[in-house]
Amino acid sequence: MDEGTGTDAAGAASPLGALADLAGSWLARSAATPERHTGAVAADRFDRVAWRDTYEQAPALRELAAELGERHPHTEDLLTDAFLAAYKAAPRLREPTGMAPSRLVNHRIVTALLESPDFAELHRETVGDPYAAAMAVLAQGTALRRMLDDSRPARDRDERAALAGRDAEDAADAVAEALRQAADGADEEGGVPGPAADAVRRAVEDAEDAARRAASDAAHSLAVAVPGVRAAASGAVAKSAAAAREEAALMRAWGVGSGELERMPFDERARLAERLRAGRLAEWAELIGRFRQMAAGERARKVENATGELIGVTLGDDLSRVIPSELANLGLPELRAVFAARYAAGELMLYDSQGEQATGRGAVIACVDTSHSMYEAGPGGITREAWAKACALALLDHARHAGRDFVGIVFSAADKLRVFRFPADAPTDLTRTLDFAETFLGGGTSYQRPLSAAGELLEAEFNDAARTRGDIVMLTDDDCGVTEAWMRDWNVAKRRLGFRVFGVGIGAPRVAAAGSVLAALCDNLRCVEDFTDVHAAADLFRVI
Repeated sequence: MDEGTGTDAAGAASPLGALADLAGSWLARSAATPERHTGAVAADRFDRVAWRDTYEQAPALRELAAELGERHPHTEDLLTDAFLAAYKAAPRLREPTGMAPSRLVNHRIVTALLESPDFAELHRETVGDPYAAAMAVLAQGTALRRMLDDSRPARDRDERAALAGRDAEDAADAVAEALRQAADGADEEGGVPGPAADAVRRAVEDAEDAARRAASDAAHSLAVAVPGVRAAASGAVAKSAAAAREEAALMRAWGVGSGELERMPFDERARLAERLRAGRLAEWAELIGRFRQMAAGERARKVENATGELIGVTLGDDLSRVIPSELANLGLPELRAVFAARYAAGELMLYDSQGEQATGRGAVIACVDTSHSMYEAGPGGITREAWAKACALALLDHARHAGRDFVGIVFSAADKLRVFRFPADAPTDLTRTLDFAETFLGGGTSYQRPLSAAGELLEAEFNDAARTRGDIVMLTDDDCGVTEAWMRDWNVAKRRLGFRVFGVGIGAPRVAAAGSVLAALCDNLRCVEDFTDVHAAADLFRVI
């Protein structure tokens, strides 16, 4: 017998055990092949749920998947990877050797996206936010289509590697089948007829050849480069980062917090973003944001229970103005005597402030002129209307922070007026805020109509809640007359209700000049000519 083959020239039986060892060792190596993944970005089930929920809520994502899928396979897997790369806090790419060959193109594209210079900036806006991550994918749609087109030659190579891999799997199955048939034909002593034994050996040889071809094709597939993918990915990420940054800035400018956005259904958030992008004041979102930041800063400069603006620290014995570090001494028994001594000597450190006292308690009412002349632009291309509306929206924030009602009155000619009420005890309705900001009536200018409406609102507030000391802010670029009878009634109402009137002449110095009608109506009047300067109205937010 030939000891190397387990059979003799006459075709004597071969031991089954030897054949089993031969086939089994090869099958064990074949079975050790790592799992092939279809997703380039490692994800847990929570990530997959986030993607699936977002995909079901976003028709645009499904449309993109269908469009790409008409020309390329496995595009939904690619969109999933692009989403997860933007959504996950620390996206981790799988090793290329662990990918199914048919998904290697997806792996190359997502790798290029993650390595783009602007990806970190994009990721700051999209991490943990399914909506923002989906918007990033949609913004990359054109570039993904181009990268998939450019990847066709590489995909052909990947498909050949996939086919070779399937051939290797079929060959492994043939080894197992040949061994089973050999076992079925073995005699009682475990001998396998020569033809059956030869079939097992041939199956093993064929399987090893198939495995070598599969490994070679896989190595060539991994080495394939796709020209242009990195440049296209870089452009796609830069575009989506800019879009995400713009939308985030819009939301912040309009006071939409991240918590509110997270609770908002996908389609509602998409409609809101579209309205903000296409709205009348979309171009001036940055101005609105600066106004709101300025107003918040002016509020922070106020000292609770103190008069006016914080300018530093002084010494004294006014316990209502003691700084926190002095009060901390009262919490330490060994320092209480020191506090008492400093109090007796009038040497406690106190907040020092100056300026007017914020006396308003009633409603804050912004009367915004929307006559035709408010179209006119000033420095920076900012229109008079944009400056006035941005100031009014900051006053809305200011009133809500103080727990006061806010009313926006949009006016022009005597027969054109709209009133938008924002009660302090009700959540701010963003849709109504946008309606207020985007309303433009056109026509001429009448002071009597909006101021009469404001006086009536303060009268009703006094009758209903016994609140007085409201504040009216008149934002206009035009001068017009009022009748003597109206002026007498106005002054009577003003004394009885204790409200103040602040005037802002926008781009028109004559409106705020001494002797003008607006000067006669207002307790506090200024003119704004540089529309890039939000601090021209800063003191309003300290005294209202």
